[in-house]
Amino acid sequence: MNLISAHIPTPWLWLLWPLAGLAFYGIWRQARWRMLADRDNLNVFAAACVVVVALWSIKAGIRPGLNFHLLGATALTLMFGPWFAFFGLSLVLAIVTLFNGQFAAYPANLLIMAALPIGLSWAIYRVVDRRLPNHLFIYVFLNGFFGSALAVSAVGLASTGFDALAGAYPLNYLLENYLPFYLLMAWSEAFATGMLITVLVVYKPEWVSTFDDRRYLHGK
Repeated sequence: MNLISAHIPTPWLWLLWPLAGLAFYGIWRQARWRMLADRDNLNVFAAACVVVVALWSIKAGIRPGLNFHLLGATALTLMFGPWFAFFGLSLVLAIVTLFNGQFAAYPANLLIMAALPIGLSWAIYRVVDRRLPNHLFIYVFLNGFFGSALAVSAVGLASTGFDALAGAYPLNYLLENYLPFYLLMAWSEAFATGMLITVLVVYKPEWVSTFDDRRYLHGK
């Protein structure tokens, strides 16, 4: 994950920064900012961001720019919706970037590690919500477990393709020594997200904006 500035061709930045700007414009226009006026919501959101910062700090790597850590993107999406999840991960990435100094890599990391997994997680949720029965097991397994596993796998594929096209590492090297680790990361992310969402919907369903216990629990 965590791309580094040295691996990004300078001409690419002319496209990446405007795309990041459009993403922030979308956050500004679409996010329901009045949610943060409630102190409880603000506390939960801030605590979730702090936890994700901690998760991103616990990482392993094989070479510069080839790091692995849990994302938390699907959990944030299910808890706060796509735009606040994107806002949260943009803050997390900004904090991480301040510490590692990879400022030029910020837009690429934002698009690959935040926009992509959040967009995919939200798309899965919408399909499940519209086309499948409202059942707790379906919600947790498909949105929490399957959704997070697919999101991390998509980030792995995107990171691999980005590094290969940028000429950071040969494609064969990435396919043999980098991408396979995402299968393990996908399982870890799926297990952690599934367990977290299960606990939240049972004990704190009000913290999960995409979950309504009247639909998923009552009468089931």
